[in-house]
Amino acid sequence: MTFDDITNTTVAFDREFFFKLPKTDLHTHLDGSLRLATIMDLAEKDGIDLGVSTIDQLRQLIGPGRSCDSLDQYLKSFDITLKVLQTDAGLYRAAYELAEDAAAENIEYMEVRFCPILHTQNGLSPTAILESVLMALRDAERDFAIRSGVIVSGIRNISPNVSLRLAELAVAFKNRGVVGFDLAGSEYNHPAKDHLDAFTLILSNNVNVTIHAGEAYGPGSIHQALHYCGAHRIGHGTRLREDGDLLNYVNDHRIPLEMCLSSNVQTRAVKDLEAHPFRFYLDFGLRLTLNTDNRLITQTTMTDEYYTAFKQFGMKPREVVDIVMSGVKSAFIPYEIKKGLIRQTKETTKALILAFIASKQSPAPS
Repeated sequence: MTFDDITNTTVAFDREFFFKLPKTDLHTHLDGSLRLATIMDLAEKDGIDLGVSTIDQLRQLIGPGRSCDSLDQYLKSFDITLKVLQTDAGLYRAAYELAEDAAAENIEYMEVRFCPILHTQNGLSPTAILESVLMALRDAERDFAIRSGVIVSGIRNISPNVSLRLAELAVAFKNRGVVGFDLAGSEYNHPAKDHLDAFTLILSNNVNVTIHAGEAYGPGSIHQALHYCGAHRIGHGTRLREDGDLLNYVNDHRIPLEMCLSSNVQTRAVKDLEAHPFRFYLDFGLRLTLNTDNRLITQTTMTDEYYTAFKQFGMKPREVVDIVMSGVKSAFIPYEIKKGLIRQTKETTKALILAFIASKQSPAPS
């Protein structure tokens, strides 16, 4: 049996299969992906009053996985996590543990995004903040063999001048661990084109761009991200289907969409999984990647996101390979490095699929 023999067959993949898959996570927020125990520990060490005294109470406060009325309500949980991310030690630990958690479920490559300006409440400089996170990720690569990069995020609802300062920071750390620049935050009524100076600087220095767009606002937001700000990838892009012409442009130019299924339901970008455009986008041929968005706030993992996609949309073996490979192809890593990772990941993924099918066809031991 070869992979070509089963490429479009129906296979009852289980969660363990997706756990074993080599994966990427290109859209994960540092401040949304902490361990609950770490938040409690850091708060105790730094004398921070969270208003709770147990992990169970903290879980209730943050409400991981809880449905929200909107993206803005979803973002309120970050007020809690940011309290413990104002020191070198806190930032280092959060980044290191995030990489450890990712490596533990066979994520080969991860891009961690965050906004350094949100971590300056105790007087740390953006440079020191970024260096702490980069050091943690380098140490995690040594300890857990997981590749990673940092995406510096501007915030839509903060002054465009701040975005420009952050763009300068990203440019200064290009080739030192920073692989891209992003624009996150409240999407409605905060257009990306207001931050044009930051993106002009980023693009003139050949830095990769990904922008949150089409999550809480329509395809016009995606249009701005692409045609004003020069985005190479789109964060979410859930509402792209509302503009057929733009959808074809994204498809023709192979612009990746960073899909975050569980998060999209939680923020009400879609009313439920059944209403999510993932299946339509996949059938249409868009370049789709699966991502966690926020491991803690959304209470998910990459294994969960793959298994959710499979259960809801019934991916065939060929489609599983396509999604895995789209993650590698869309990563902000040099092509010479990417070539080897593409070859290795494709071979590993196909071998795992064939082994899974063979295990289900083997007769039960007598």
